[in-house]
Amino acid sequence: MDEVLLRSLTPSVLGILVRRGADFAAAEDAVQEALIEAVRTWPADPPRDAKGWLVTVAWRRFLDATRSDAARRRREDLVEEEPPPGPAPAADDTLQLYFLCSHPSLTPSSAVALTLRAVGGLTTRQIAQAYLVPEATMAQRISRAKRTVSGVRLDQPGDVATVLRVLYLVFNEGYSGDVDLAAEAIRLTRQLAAAIDHPEVAGLLALMLLHHARRAGRTGPDGSLVPLAEQDRGRWDTAAIAEGIGILQAALSRDRLGEFQAQAAIAALHADAPTAAQTDWVQIVEWYDELARLTDSPVVRLNRAVAVGEADGPRAGLAELAKLDDSLPRHAAVAAYLHERDGDVETAARLYAEAARRAPNLAERDHLTRRAARLNARRPS
Repeated sequence: MDEVLLRSLTPSVLGILVRRGADFAAAEDAVQEALIEAVRTWPADPPRDAKGWLVTVAWRRFLDATRSDAARRRREDLVEEEPPPGPAPAADDTLQLYFLCSHPSLTPSSAVALTLRAVGGLTTRQIAQAYLVPEATMAQRISRAKRTVSGVRLDQPGDVATVLRVLYLVFNEGYSGDVDLAAEAIRLTRQLAAAIDHPEVAGLLALMLLHHARRAGRTGPDGSLVPLAEQDRGRWDTAAIAEGIGILQAALSRDRLGEFQAQAAIAALHADAPTAAQTDWVQIVEWYDELARLTDSPVVRLNRAVAVGEADGPRAGLAELAKLDDSLPRHAAVAAYLHERDGDVETAARLYAEAARRAPNLAERDHLTRRAARLNARRPS
């Protein structure tokens, strides 16, 4: 495989797609998928016209993605901005597509990635960020998943756990990312809860409602990010909080704890506290212990370090943080916060600036930059 040739052709192929009408970001995704396909197939079957081959495959990938995005937008147009409480409306075929993309021939991680790309409408970059892997790695995973299902009949739906994982990631991207899919994820999870009597389905629905209830307080009038402790709780949706807590309590009473129920319990403790100072951090740490046992996730342990810092003091939180890999996303931001609470302004300012450089989105970067600037202004000259 002539990697030098591929690299030299990439700008030209990208330019052709843009001139044909593809926006730059979508063209980049399509060219990347074409390059991955070239790496896979050219050693055994090299094309006579390398550039023409890349243009053809990339353009087909772009058209596939465009059709997928258009279908997703049509579904979103059917959903009001805020999800209404109560029974789910009549089901469409979207949830069934989620199950079909979670085909038994795929590994769970590949099924989730494929569904997010093909049905959820997320870009490869967004999915890679959700999985904490390089974009090229995720592109390869999605391409392999497409090849796997291309020759099988989609008459065996995937399992509920995989579909829940997809819905959870779609909601997270809609809640904190560049694409507003949170309401669509809630709508589909309501449908699933109405169709399946499963405590983890209920746990996920409760988690979504509790997070979504705080949405109005998450940003200021200028669009800046407002941390949980500083949010105006009067802007929270109390009806959604009450519904979420009720659904969660019913699920927990069945004594079949899963990770979404544990996450919802943590969210409920935050949502139910009249003020930030009255948050029951001791109980939140206990729920993080359960969640860490269920998932063994480093991100869960990172969040647990924050909770320990609130319950037992910042130095206890820093001691827990020291046990984790400092390359974890948001590790520097957590360290900055705990050092700030411990009174080490200089270290906190440096770490906030470092975290800002690594921030996954503009709102978070601006928030962390302001934190660093505020602490630097307090330091003696």
